Parts: sequence; C-alpha cells; structure tokens
Amino acid sequence: MWSFLTLVPSLAAVLIFVYGFLGWTGYVSFTKWNSILPDYQLWGFKNYQILFQDYRFQSDLRNLLFFTVFFILACMVVGLFLAILVDQKIKGENIFRNIFLFPMALSFIVTGVVWQWLLNPKTGVNLIFEALGASHPPAWYTSTRIVPSFHVGQIQFGLPIAMIAVLIASVWQMSGFAMALYLSGLRAVPEEIKEAAHVDGANGWKTFWRIIFPQLRPVTVTVVIILVQSSMKTFDLVYAMTGPGNGYVTDLPSLDMFTTTFQANQYAQGSAIAIVMFVLMMIFVIPYLWNSLRKEGQ
Repeated sequence: MWSFLTLVPSLAAVLIFVYGFLGWTGYVSFTKWNSILPDYQLWGFKNYQILFQDYRFQSDLRNLLFFTVFFILACMVVGLFLAILVDQKIKGENIFRNIFLFPMALSFIVTGVVWQWLLNPKTGVNLIFEALGASHPPAWYTSTRIVPSFHVGQIQFGLPIAMIAVLIASVWQMSGFAMALYLSGLRAVPEEIKEAAHVDGANGWKTFWRIIFPQLRPVTVTVVIILVQSSMKTFDLVYAMTGPGNGYVTDLPSLDMFTTTFQANQYAQGSAIAIVMFVLMMIFVIPYLWNSLRKEGQ
C-alpha cells in the first residue's frame, strides 16, 4: 500500500498532463475553435479535411518523409561506423567517445544557430569553396530546388535541396546517440562467438556481417524507433536554423503546428496537426512495443 501511495502523485501527473491533454487536444481538433475566442461547437472531421488539402501541410508531409528516411539511415550508418572505430580498443578511447557524444550535450537551438552560420551561403563554408575556385558554391538552406520533381496533389514531390542542410545538422547532433547504443551492442557480443568464427576461417568482414551484425538487430530496432520519434518531433533546430523556408521547403509538421496554433490562433487546426503527428508516431512505436512484449512473454 505504501509503494502504491508513493506512485499516486506520478500517476496523477501522467494521467492529467499526458493522457488528459492528449484527449483534450483530440477533442479540440473536432471543434470550430479557429479564432482567439474558444468555440467548442463540434465540426466533425472538417479540420482534417481542410488540413490535408492545405498546400503547406502537404509540403510538410513530403519534407517529413524524406527527412525521416535520410535522417535515420545517416545516423545509423555514421553511428555504427563510429561505434566500430571506438570498439577497436584504441588508445584514448574515452576521449574519442566523449568527442562523438559531445553534440548531444548541446540544445537543438544552439545547434541550429551554429549550423545556420556555417551553412550561410554568403559567410559560411562557401567562403572556403570560393577560395578553392568554386564558381557556384551550394545554396544550402536558401535553395528552392526539389529533386526529382513531379507533381503529387498541389506540391512538387521530391527531396528539397534545402533540407540537406537540416539533415547535416541533425545527423551531426544525433549520430553520437546511435554510436552509444551500437557500441553497447558490440561490447555485448560474446568473444567466444568471434573466436569460433575466426577458427572456422571467417575473415573480419565476414565475421562482422554474418556473426556480429545479426546480433545487433535489437539495438538497430531501438535506434530506429527512437530516431523516428526524434525526427517527427523536430522543431527547435529547424525553427532556429531555417524556419519554414521559401515555398515551405524546410517546413515540418511540428513547425506548422506551432505557427498555426500560437501565431495564427487556429487552435482546432493546430490540434488536428498534433493528432496527425501522434498517429504517425504510433504507427512506428506500437509494432515495436508489441514485438517487445511478445518476446518478454516468450
């Protein structure tokens, strides 16, 4: 009973500030509250219908798709590569591990501001390219090009070139997190398995891909799930670095939700964006949780 009573404040806080507010957001998304004055008259799915017909939100979904895919792949590749390097028992391992993890200690606002300076087409790394003789250095986050470009609905579908700048900053900050998880996975692989593979004639490359890498599957699943959540909730880095961009080429649903709700005072519309983000996140999280619970049951 005492253990239960000590948990009551935390349970109450979670019920109110997580599930309660989530339920309230869902309710508001079905109302007509799209002005500064509350209007709780139910409007059905009208806000969602308007939302998916909106040019900006269609652009947000396109950007989110490409950002999430490339962000996860890049963080996994860079993180695994760094983890393999650190796992070689090199001298000064702790120093290198801390260097790779250091970006995570910075806030996304700081990261966004710093990379905005670095990738500024006029005063950033382009000065180095110009000094090396480049006549047309990259436009970075000011570019409005989309490749490949073909129309889907109201938008041009493809990867916005400006999003590459956001990806560079995001991967720089989060690849250390993937490295830490992969490093723990590598250290958990029994040495006996590696030695047995070596005795059977497997070289280092085959040992890694056929013996070690399959052992990292649980770590990979965890990395993917956490990075998916991080990518879908990305706000402060984009807000500080580029904003929506020209033609919404660097806009994301989280930024759209903020401006729609707190600047345009369209609370029902902003709540609808939040619920769509929640549903997209659950599409990735629920299979992971189901798989984890199934394995624990077995």
